[in-house]
Amino acid sequence: MRKSGWAAAAGLGSLVLLLAACGGSSSSNSAAGAPSSSVSATQSTATSPSSAATTPTHKASAKATPTSGTSTRPAAQPQASGNTGVSFPPKGTTVMIVQKSALGFVLAEAGGQVVYVYAKDTKDGPPTCTGACAGVWLPVTGMPKAGPADTFPGTFGLVTGAGGVKQITYNGYPLYVFKGAQPYSTAGNGIGGVWHVVPLSVSDITG
Repeated sequence: MRKSGWAAAAGLGSLVLLLAACGGSSSSNSAAGAPSSSVSATQSTATSPSSAATTPTHKASAKATPTSGTSTRPAAQPQASGNTGVSFPPKGTTVMIVQKSALGFVLAEAGGQVVYVYAKDTKDGPPTCTGACAGVWLPVTGMPKAGPADTFPGTFGLVTGAGGVKQITYNGYPLYVFKGAQPYSTAGNGIGGVWHVVPLSVSDITG
């Protein structure tokens, strides 16, 4: 009986030790795990501010982009001087030139509009093409001036026409243009046997 009781007591003691050992292991693992999760939470919290800190850096960089863009804008270039050395005739001037046409060299306006004289006009007299005639044959007006490359054997002047219009003359004869005629055209020459171009020569061109 003593042996049996001792064996029972020894078995009971072993069971108690086993249970204690299991409980201690669970407690130890739990205690050891707590710091691990705490460290992870700390690391997560520590890295979060780091990520947040980088955000303003990117925003600052984005805001800096327009500044760098404006720095590449080309500087304003100096404007060219208005004084180009080219002189233009005063307002109201009509430049007369020697123009080559189908009939040879003739008198024309600078734009190439060929001019005509009227056979019924008299030298140094007033223009006689008036009324309906003046609606087709327009008077050449303005202050006459020879083109820079042209020299003329005759002279230019002015005569007062109907309504006080100052009409240009060449060698004393009033000048006209044929309404609707294209530049360089001599289509008006010979109309009615009284309209004629003013013939000139290539020698009248100096340029």
